[in-house]
Amino acid sequence: MTDIKLDEQTEPADEPNGAPIAAAIPVEGGIAEHMRTYLQRVRGGDMGSLPAIVGLVVLSVFFWAVHPSFGSLGNFANLTQQAASSIFIAMGLVFVLLLGEIDLAAGTAAGVCAAVMARMSVGYGWGWPASIAAAMVTGIVIGFITGWLCAKIRIPSFVVTLALFLAFQGVVLYIVNNGKGTHGNLSITDNFINGLDNGQMANWAGWLVVAILVIGYAAVKVQGAMARAKAGLLAEPYSLVAIKVGALAAFSVLAVYLLNKNRATNREPTIVNQGGKLVRVTPPPLDGVPWVIPLVLAFFVITTFVLTRTRYSRHVYAVGGNTEAARRAGIPVDRIRISVFVINSFLASIGGILLASQVRSVDQNEGGGNVLLLAVGAAVIGGTSLFGGKGRTFDAIVGGLVVAVIANGMSDLVQGNNSAAVQYIVTGAVLMLAAAIDALARRRAGSSGLG
Repeated sequence: MTDIKLDEQTEPADEPNGAPIAAAIPVEGGIAEHMRTYLQRVRGGDMGSLPAIVGLVVLSVFFWAVHPSFGSLGNFANLTQQAASSIFIAMGLVFVLLLGEIDLAAGTAAGVCAAVMARMSVGYGWGWPASIAAAMVTGIVIGFITGWLCAKIRIPSFVVTLALFLAFQGVVLYIVNNGKGTHGNLSITDNFINGLDNGQMANWAGWLVVAILVIGYAAVKVQGAMARAKAGLLAEPYSLVAIKVGALAAFSVLAVYLLNKNRATNREPTIVNQGGKLVRVTPPPLDGVPWVIPLVLAFFVITTFVLTRTRYSRHVYAVGGNTEAARRAGIPVDRIRISVFVINSFLASIGGILLASQVRSVDQNEGGGNVLLLAVGAAVIGGTSLFGGKGRTFDAIVGGLVVAVIANGMSDLVQGNNSAAVQYIVTGAVLMLAAAIDALARRRAGSSGLG
C-alpha cells in the first residue's frame, strides 16, 4: 500500500478532524452570519471553553454575593497567584491529553523540579538563573524518560506515570533530606524566586503589558484576515476583528487599573523607634500587576502558536485523532508522543517553581496532595477532551481560574473542620460535570456530523 503524504500547505488545525475544522473557519457574511454559525456549532456540540467561562462568571458572582470580601482587590490579585501553578501544569497536560494519554506524575514531577531548584539555591548557593535552569532541565529529562517508556517500550501511560507518581514522592523526600544545607523544609531566600509568584510589577510596566498584548493581538488578527483575503479565502469581517480587539483592550485596561490600586489591608501609619527616635512610618503600598500574569500570558502565546501555527500542531492533532491513520500518513508518531511528554514535564517544572515561590519553601510533600488533581481538573474543566484530539492551552487558563475560584470561595464560605471536605466535594462535582459535558458534546457532535 502506498503511504499517503500530508499536504504541507494545509491550514493550521484547531480541531482534530476535518469536520470541526471546516466548521471553525470564517464564513461569508457579516457579524450576524458569524453569530448564527457560532450558535450552530454550539448546538452541534462544539462548545469549546464556553461552559467553563459561563461557570467562572456564575461562580464568581455567587461567591461575591454571599461573601463580599471575595470581590476585593486583594483577593482579585490572590486568585491569579493561587491559580498560576495549576495553570502551568494544566497547560502541559493539554499536550498529553490531546494524544489521549494521561500523566499521573505531573504533580510530583513538579515537586521534584522544585526540590532540585531549592536544594541548588539553598544548599549549594547557586544563583537563581542556575537554580531555575536546573529545575527546567530536570523537567525535560523526566518528560523524555516518560515519553520514551510509553512510545518505545509501549507501556501504557497510565501505568508508567502511576509508577513515577509513587517514585517521585520518594525522590522529593531524598532531595530535601540529603545534600548540603538544611534538611526537611528548605526555606527559599532568593528574592527573585520568591517574587515570581508573590512579586508585583511597577505600575508603568502593567500598562506596557497591556499595550503589547492589545497591539500584538490586533496585528495577528488583521494580518490573518488580510492573508486569507489575499489568498481568496473567506476571512473574518474587520468589524468583528475590531469588536474582539476592543473587548480585549477594555478588559485589560480595567484589570490593570484595578491591580494598580493600593490593595494593602494595613495602610495606617505606625510609630517605631529608630536609633532612639520615634519615627512615623507609613506601610508600603501593595499595588501593581502580579508577575505571574505576564508570565502566564507569555507561555500562553508561545503554546498557542505551537498548537495552531506549526506543522507540529497538525501532527499532534492527527495523532490524537487517529494514531494509525497518522502513522500511515508518514507522521513520526513515536517522536510526537515523546515530545508531548517533554513539553508537559517542562511546563510542570515551571508550575513547581511557582509552587515553591508561593510558599517560599519546599517540603517533603511538594507536588503531592491535590496538585495533580487540580491541574487535571483545570484542563478538563476548561474544555480539553479526555478522549484526545481536542484542546487548547486557553482551556488550562480558564479551568485553572475556575478551580482557584472554587478553592478561594469555598474557604470563605465554609469555615471550620469541614471546609476542606466541602471544597474537595465541590471541585470533584465540577470536574465530573465537565467530563459529562465533554462526553455529551462528543456524542452530539457525532450525530450532527461535526465529530
